[in-house]
Amino acid sequence: MSDVARILEDVRERGDEAVREWALRLDGVEPKRADASGAVPVKAIEALASSVRRWHAIQRPADVQLEVAPGVELARRWVPLASIGIYVPRGLVSTLVMCAVPAKVAEVERIVVTTPPSGAGTVAAAARVLGLDEVWALGGPPAIAALAYGTSSIPKVDKIVGPGNAWVNEAKLLVSRDVAIDLPAGPSEVVVVLGDGADEGIAELELAAQAEHGPDTVCRLVRVDGDSERALAQVEALAPEHVVLLGRDAEALAGRIRNAGAVFVGPWSPVAAGDYATGGNHVLPTGGWARTHGGLGLETFLKPVTEQRLTEAGLAYVRPTVEQLAAAEGMPAHAAAVRR
Repeated sequence: MSDVARILEDVRERGDEAVREWALRLDGVEPKRADASGAVPVKAIEALASSVRRWHAIQRPADVQLEVAPGVELARRWVPLASIGIYVPRGLVSTLVMCAVPAKVAEVERIVVTTPPSGAGTVAAAARVLGLDEVWALGGPPAIAALAYGTSSIPKVDKIVGPGNAWVNEAKLLVSRDVAIDLPAGPSEVVVVLGDGADEGIAELELAAQAEHGPDTVCRLVRVDGDSERALAQVEALAPEHVVLLGRDAEALAGRIRNAGAVFVGPWSPVAAGDYATGGNHVLPTGGWARTHGGLGLETFLKPVTEQRLTEAGLAYVRPTVEQLAAAEGMPAHAAAVRR
């Protein structure tokens, strides 16, 4: 059993007592509700929140309804999750905005935030700007375990969202057997595609900006050198969190990229603008997960519910199909259930 798995199991079995012991061991302080004591750029947070709100509001999936046969009606409606837990890495108030604002747009009832103690006051202050008040100074696997399994102090949530380090991501993947998670969003990644006529200085700026996230950040430069197909194949194989397209090939390549969390097109589209201002979500898949996952969107905080309505005539219409398939599968009670 890994160290992370051991922490999760301990919290699952012993609740608050285990959370307290692990928090003291890992961070040196007891878990507590964070005070909004940090200084935050309120206007910048409000500006980012406004952009995030506008972009995510238009993403709401449509409820649909269809009479698939006479007297057989199906409907699919989208409803908000009842509760979510947001993990915010140390001091990253922009990540709080990226997670909390779409959840509020979706009308999630309960939003609880966990964040490492160092910087928790700043995150709590940003949360107050967003109208949130449940912020816990608790980081790492103990925080993920508390959100996933619940304690006397922190009731469990329906879904956990937000990025984290390798320990946090391992914890999220392990608890995903018991609670929904958004996606593995860990150490940052950027691939800069340097096309013909591109400014290498801009490429260096992009690589340096991502490198600020830490020593485990993945920073790659792919040169087109007249072979856009080879460059595209390299990007697709890496399936990175961020792709920056520079040079004359940028627009031609943009619509062809399948495996990326987010694509930034042209010399005036820095990743940092997406991180802090445009409203596009910066919680994105890493570690190759962009092959099958996209970044956070409004649908992250919603779920579909299907309704089915049959009239007496509708049931009569589908009865032969049910009876034949039930007989083929050896399910006589299913066949009997449609005879009424």
